[in-house]
Amino acid sequence: MSIPATQTATAAIPVVTPFMPRLARIVAAEQFTAKEKWFRIVPQDGRPLAHPPMSFVQVTVFGIGEAPISVCSSPTREQSFELCVRAVGSVTNAMHKLGVGDTIGIRGPFGNGFDAAAHKGKDFLFVAGGLGLAPARSLIQYVLDKRQDYGKVTILIGARTPADLLFTQDIQEWLSRPDVDAHVTVDRPAEGWKGNVGVITTLFRKIKLNAANTLAVIIGPPIMFKFAVLEALANGIPENRCICSLERRMKCGLGWCGHCQIRNVYVCKEGPVFTYEQVKKLREGI
Repeated sequence: MSIPATQTATAAIPVVTPFMPRLARIVAAEQFTAKEKWFRIVPQDGRPLAHPPMSFVQVTVFGIGEAPISVCSSPTREQSFELCVRAVGSVTNAMHKLGVGDTIGIRGPFGNGFDAAAHKGKDFLFVAGGLGLAPARSLIQYVLDKRQDYGKVTILIGARTPADLLFTQDIQEWLSRPDVDAHVTVDRPAEGWKGNVGVITTLFRKIKLNAANTLAVIIGPPIMFKFAVLEALANGIPENRCICSLERRMKCGLGWCGHCQIRNVYVCKEGPVFTYEQVKKLREGI
């Protein structure tokens, strides 16, 4: 059919919007605990996720819906990225049924993340409880992959029981590294457990900090966060160098829908990374 002279033939141009998920393939998966499952994911378009540490993505399970998940790997691992998913709702339960070769949708990365490059030479204290180890791990990996750029690295990890510990292979590596001071504790030991028993704050007496040069990254359940921050402050680390990742129900990831809004703050854009100096003013978010 000929085209009328008054019309111009143009090729169809795909419309790209921040609401359109990229297709991504699951290339590895492992059931960590009864509630948490780990995935390694590769975008099908070949472009790296290019996320800052401690940012998040929106994950689509087609036919079910979308949910926000923290990226638990460092951007230094460019060819893939990793997610640790707790089964708590329809989307995350559906994701637990997926495995190697399955396709999901990814939007993002979203959030401010943590600008680790702006803190070269600093010491890092990581305090991670439960699933809080997932977003913390993205920054831990980044710092260890660029180890020469940073000072002392201290990692404190807590879980309810040994069976609830996540990333056990990573933990063993961190415990064995001479350039990392790592400690692990559980609230309730199981038979054969030889590590520390008690809440995570009991690990503070095992470490030495140079408060003047230390950034404390504290991520975990609200009650853990509260008392771990108090310990960090008691050790001389100021409020503006106590870093947290604030969980809030995200929807659009772009600050448009208002689901994550706390007063005048859109957590999906201005967070999820905040200092304690900032987050103490947003108490309903903790």
